Amino acid sequence: MSQAKYSEYVLPTQRVPRGSASFRRRLRGPGTLARRAWRDDYVRRLVLFDAGCAVIAAVVAYLTGFGTDHAWTTARTVGLIAGLPVLWLLSMHALRSYEQQFLWEGLEEFRRTLFAGALLLAGVAVVGWGLKLEIDRGFAVAALLLATALTLAHRKMQREWLRRQRSKGRFLQTTLLVGRPEGVASLHDQLKREARHGFRVVGCCLPSTAATFAGLPVLGGPHDVVDVVHRYEVDTVAVLPSPELDGAALRRLGWDLEATRAELLLAPAVTEIAGPRVRIRPVCGLSLLQMSRPELRGVRRLLKGAFDRAVAALGLLLLLPVLLGIAIAVKATSHGPVLFRQERVGRGGRIFPMFKFRSMEVDAERRIEQLTAANEGNGVLFKIRLDPRVTRVGRTLRRYSLDELPQLFNVLRGDMSLVGPRPPLPEEVGRYVADMHRRFVVKPGLTGLWQVSGRSNLSSDDSVRIDIHYVENWSLFLDLMILWRTVGAVLRGDGAY
Repeated sequence: MSQAKYSEYVLPTQRVPRGSASFRRRLRGPGTLARRAWRDDYVRRLVLFDAGCAVIAAVVAYLTGFGTDHAWTTARTVGLIAGLPVLWLLSMHALRSYEQQFLWEGLEEFRRTLFAGALLLAGVAVVGWGLKLEIDRGFAVAALLLATALTLAHRKMQREWLRRQRSKGRFLQTTLLVGRPEGVASLHDQLKREARHGFRVVGCCLPSTAATFAGLPVLGGPHDVVDVVHRYEVDTVAVLPSPELDGAALRRLGWDLEATRAELLLAPAVTEIAGPRVRIRPVCGLSLLQMSRPELRGVRRLLKGAFDRAVAALGLLLLLPVLLGIAIAVKATSHGPVLFRQERVGRGGRIFPMFKFRSMEVDAERRIEQLTAANEGNGVLFKIRLDPRVTRVGRTLRRYSLDELPQLFNVLRGDMSLVGPRPPLPEEVGRYVADMHRRFVVKPGLTGLWQVSGRSNLSSDDSVRIDIHYVENWSLFLDLMILWRTVGAVLRGDGAY
């Protein structure tokens, strides 16, 4: 489909009478079908690239010599290389990896890709054993592992491409917010912060007669939603809890929207709780949301601790030459110790000594009062973009987070985790509101959602929201995704100063 068909309309800058044909045309753009046409192309591209990843994996596994315990005839080689993409696509389809509800955001797409690889590997093993087939085990394992890795990588790149396109105003879906004013304003702010997800809010429906609210046109009341959807061809309706839309009214709204192309999203009060912790449970003939406890205890905590210490030990061993080089550079370019030791607050409010390579002059702590007026922090953190206390070497270390490598010793000691909330200073904790203490349920991290989401560029509210989101929704898979994203964040140096 041509680029023009994917173009998006924006809200008018000049005043246009609400309800007029011109207003509706500007507000809704080219129509729901045209705005969603890119989705089918996206899925087709995923299928094509997934098959290509399987072909590359089969060829690489063959060329590197896996499975040489049997004679490789030309027909057999072509059959294996051609058969793997077919089996791979069937496995991905079986795990519903091409359904749009799992694509574009969240971790479910990647989780299903991993499960598809495991399922196919297990299937090959069982079928080979059951039918007594001579399957090249080395080839099968190498090819499937490589196919899984390549598929994960290309799907991540597809997401990044989509986010870049959305930052240019393309591939967006018009969204109508429905509920009480306070909830609508909060959700609107959240959608603006997370613009990469592609929700373009075009208006709201409030129990109010005002023409606008929080910069949004008020297109009607809670009972005018279906009419507004028809009039402006709205793609998505997001409904927040409100007395005007109780159980019966909400049920009727869902029925009425079935005659439109709009998707209905219900925003519960616990919006920071991720999907895996929320399940629909039938109780007394009703469908109720059950919120499970965070995975913070028992075997999962032991597994996280073992994983942290193993990776920290391996990291220290592999990075030993780098650590020695940084230590020599710090010592040779400024007076003072190589390591900087600072008290931080860990799990349960316990104070522990955190280690970093010294990136500032030795009198940096005493000069804070002199620089208070230049503070560029978010209200809790003290930060200056061009801090005069930072040494020449320290500026490079901070940009690429190399000054934080000694915290691997903290992870090895059990004071910190590889992934977790940012470890705060004791004086920062004294200014915390009640919600911010939730981060002390888990160990602070060497990296975390705060680092891959902007670090020092985050506001105080965003930092709290991100840390609480991590605590409430922790999983080992989430840790692995954050570690993967940390590499890119460190190389870009976003928000590091």
